Amino acid sequence: MGAGGRMAATEQGSLRHGIPLHRSPTEKPSFTLSQIKKAIPPHCFKRSVLRSFSYVIRDLLIAALFLYLAVAVIPKLPLGLALPAWPLYWAFQGCILTGVWVIAHECGHHAFSDYSFLDDVVGLVLHSALLVPYFSWKYSHRRHHSNTGSIERDEVFVPKPKAALPWFTKYFNNPPGRILTLAITLTLGWPMYLAFNTSGRSYPRFASHFDPYGPIYSDRERAQIFISDSGLVAVLYVLYRVAACYGFWWLVRVYGVPLLIVNGWLVLITYLQHTHPSLPHYDSSEWDWLRGALATVDRDYGMLNKVFHNITDTHVAHHLFSTMPHYHAMEATKAIKPLLGEYYQFDGTPLLKAMWREARECIYVEPDQGSKPKGVFWYRNEL
Repeated sequence: MGAGGRMAATEQGSLRHGIPLHRSPTEKPSFTLSQIKKAIPPHCFKRSVLRSFSYVIRDLLIAALFLYLAVAVIPKLPLGLALPAWPLYWAFQGCILTGVWVIAHECGHHAFSDYSFLDDVVGLVLHSALLVPYFSWKYSHRRHHSNTGSIERDEVFVPKPKAALPWFTKYFNNPPGRILTLAITLTLGWPMYLAFNTSGRSYPRFASHFDPYGPIYSDRERAQIFISDSGLVAVLYVLYRVAACYGFWWLVRVYGVPLLIVNGWLVLITYLQHTHPSLPHYDSSEWDWLRGALATVDRDYGMLNKVFHNITDTHVAHHLFSTMPHYHAMEATKAIKPLLGEYYQFDGTPLLKAMWREARECIYVEPDQGSKPKGVFWYRNEL
């Protein structure tokens, strides 16, 4: 069902391709943000330092256990056992460190504790250890939350209209091209976004998360961008000393490959949260904050939902109330679903199938032909 209660022809075509969700309504909802908040038990907005730190300690202890296995156990195994043990270590460590990444992300939202300074210290340490410029990303990510769903002002995975697609897009709109595109996106997408603003919003000049004087940041934010860069320099120096002691390839095995997996998960999670044929995007004539915040979809990652601290299956609630700690987000999601109705989107499609489907179906955005208003854009794939 579309926003007006009728299913558009383009939506029916999407359903024939196996897309399970109806289009999200695009009219201004009858409920307000205040009404949504009242539907959530008040305790869900309370942050506990002890509880938040318990997740940090748990994740770091598990990561330390995996690290011990990598440096003290796997090297002593027979070759026939060591060869499969390394990929298992990379996969498990990458997933656990993704959970650490999510906690640092919560710090950037002031969802870790009631103390902003403590949140920033914890976030800076954890994100720097994963080679993320904490304050730099905190500020650009905050603007993403302020402009979600806007094709003009959103910060990441901003879809292009058909006329703005690169000339080579049509040559990659096939299975081999999609495999190559996904492989590059999952491996290089995160560092390319940080360094060159790849897939980010358009700025009048070169934009980089490492540039304190770049157009992403205001004058009052620049000092903290220097702090982020200093944190990365400190971690890179430690990694250099480790490589000097144990060897470059030792560092790659123990740290580099898990970090690559963290980056891949981060890109995939973000991509699938904001890319789905059921989700609208808006230009300035139609966009407002609430409809933009609702233009996201919860996904099911199975047992990884808990490993990733439910950032995967409570993302709608997170965009509505980003200072809510993750350990209350599932309860809040259950509380708001009846009120949101068709504005709430959840897709339980298996992960690999969903990734492939979105890569195939979501190439660019355009308004429906002959539809009113003209400022609502939907994903298309006809080239």
